[in-house]
Amino acid sequence: MNTPKHPDLGAALEHSRSGLRDNHRRTLARLLFFVTGSALVVFAVLQFFNGFPWVSAIELLASGLLFFGAQRLKTTPHLQQWIYAYLVALFSFFIVIMLLPDASIAAFVWVLMMPVLAYLLLGKCEGMILSVPFMVVGLVVYYFFLETVGTAHGMIDLLNMVLCGVLMQVFMHMYEERREEAEQRLVDMAQTDALTGLANRANFQSTLARTIAECERNGSGFALVVMDIDHFKLVNDTLGHDAGDHVLRNIGQCLTERLRTTDSVGRLGGEEFGLILRDVKPADAFELMDELRERIAGRELHYGEAGIRVTASFGIAQWPDHGQDAETLFCVADRCLYTGKRAGRNRVAPAGPVHRDRSEKTVAGGTV
Repeated sequence: MNTPKHPDLGAALEHSRSGLRDNHRRTLARLLFFVTGSALVVFAVLQFFNGFPWVSAIELLASGLLFFGAQRLKTTPHLQQWIYAYLVALFSFFIVIMLLPDASIAAFVWVLMMPVLAYLLLGKCEGMILSVPFMVVGLVVYYFFLETVGTAHGMIDLLNMVLCGVLMQVFMHMYEERREEAEQRLVDMAQTDALTGLANRANFQSTLARTIAECERNGSGFALVVMDIDHFKLVNDTLGHDAGDHVLRNIGQCLTERLRTTDSVGRLGGEEFGLILRDVKPADAFELMDELRERIAGRELHYGEAGIRVTASFGIAQWPDHGQDAETLFCVADRCLYTGKRAGRNRVAPAGPVHRDRSEKTVAGGTV
């Protein structure tokens, strides 16, 4: 059974994937800036001795900008804009070189590099959108460059160029598609618990840190809940670890089904789960967890011919009342959890007294 991913987990995965993708492109862009800048210095010298001093001057200026850009790319938050500026300028430069009166036929080979650079630096969709128009222009220039336009020999040359361009475009599209899929699998493996499909401990802690930062900015609050399945070892010892895994998956599903879309849930390890309840008062957090406790206790799980019933204990800490950093909140919630276990298990143990106005029926964003 696959547990559906919680919306907050999806956001965390996309955030991680975006960071991984940006780091990859930042490194590649810096390398290309250095290589292109160095190549332009060489070409500038050659153009000068070939009688094109104005082209040489432009290439030297461009190389200086590229070396500067390579340094800026280390820290700039505007990576995408730098990449677009680089590619548009580079592709335009390719076209200009092709239009020179004494341009070599070898210059048209750079048309085939357009999709390679665009896909590697911009990804599948944006890479295609940028590279296709420039490739079409390059092929048109190549067509008129041929001295045998309209002849069979000229058409063969043109068709060869078009075929190579199309194949390069298709190849890069397929490559980038597979690379993105592999990247997504890596992010999933790094951020999710393989058994339950929930956020793993590292991902949950990152979400908690972001939640604290958000609440500090907007002045809202949240509750941190640590939940532990009671006597879980007994399930493993009597029915086996597969039965224990079955219980964990069902508990994970139960949690995601009941929580609001603004809340977060993760498996912290073993039979322990963590929950973040945003914009919730202590009394509302208590009632929601007590309802979850009753749901878990009242649900009979079936594993083969065996019926399994488990209970769970909950410890609740409220931000900022019981701690203003993640470590303190975890400590408080853990202490509450084990206070509940010592009191008999199958309990919800808040860090402080719970007072509720009987006229209140809902929490922000959902009914309890």
